[in-house]
Amino acid sequence: MKKEMMGLIVKRDDGSEIVNYDDPNFPSYIYDGWIVPKATWEGVPHFHEDIEIMTVKEGKVMYVVNGRNVLLNEGDTIVVNSNQIHYSLTVDGAMAKYVIAVLHPGILANSVAVDMQAVKPITENSELSYLRFRYINEHTEDIRNLVLALPDMRHDAFAVTKQFYQIWDIVRKQAESLGAREEVVSDPRMQSFKAMMHYIANNYSSQITLADIAASGNISKSLCNTLFHQYVGESPIGYLMHLRCRKVAELLRASRMPMSEIAAQTGFGGVSYMSETFRKFFDRSPREYRKQWE
Repeated sequence: MKKEMMGLIVKRDDGSEIVNYDDPNFPSYIYDGWIVPKATWEGVPHFHEDIEIMTVKEGKVMYVVNGRNVLLNEGDTIVVNSNQIHYSLTVDGAMAKYVIAVLHPGILANSVAVDMQAVKPITENSELSYLRFRYINEHTEDIRNLVLALPDMRHDAFAVTKQFYQIWDIVRKQAESLGAREEVVSDPRMQSFKAMMHYIANNYSSQITLADIAASGNISKSLCNTLFHQYVGESPIGYLMHLRCRKVAELLRASRMPMSEIAAQTGFGGVSYMSETFRKFFDRSPREYRKQWE
C-alpha cells in the first residue's frame, strides 16, 4: 500500500480507480475503516474491475450504485459488481464504521473453466450491478462474518483467496436466487457518462465549460446535467470542482509544492479561490489539510 494514497480515491484518465492494493503482487485492498462527513473518500464516484464488498459494523452508510441509493444498516453487506459507478455517503451526518474489501475477480480465476462457469457469468452480467445482504436475507450472517474476518488476514494472500472463494459462493447463490431481477440498474447512457468523466479527468486543469463536457459525451447540456445528477448527485461543474479539490489533496500530500503552483496545476484561477472551494468540500483549508497530514 502506498502511504500517500491512504484515504484518497485516485483515478485513471478514464475515471476508473487505481486501487491502492495492500500488496502490489496481489490485487486486494482490505480496510477496517470509517466514514465521516466531508472525508476525502466520501462521495467520490469511481469504478474499477474489482469487486467491492462492504459490511457495516456500526451506524449507517449510503451506497450509490449507478445512480441508485442503497441504504446499509449495521450488519448489512453490499457487493458491488465489476465496472459499476459507485460511491459511499454518510447518513444524517453521523460517523459509520465498516470493513471494506476491494478484490480483483482474477483471484478466483485459477482456470479458464472456473472463470467461464463461476466468475464471468456475474462480472459480465450487465443487469447485475450490486447485491445487498440485509436482515431479510438468509445469507446475511454468513457473508457478514466472512467479510469481518478479512482484516486479520489482509497480508496473507492464500487466506484472502480462500475467504474470497467462500464469499463468492454466497454471491453466486444470491444471484441465482434473485435471477438478477431485484437489483437491476441497467442504463445504456452509462457509456456517455463515463466518456464525460474521462473528458473531465483529462481536462480539469483547463477552463472547460458545461458545453465542452456535454459535447464529450455527444449529448445535450440538459441531458448532461440530468446524467450527472443521476449518477453522482451533483452538477457537472460541481463534479469538476470536487475533482480539482481531490487533485489538490493529492499534491498537498505528495509534494511540498507552493500553493500558487498547486492552484495553477489544478485549474483554479488563484490560491484564494482554490482555498475557498477546497474548504467547501473538505471543511478545512489546503494549508490546514497539509499540516494535518504531516
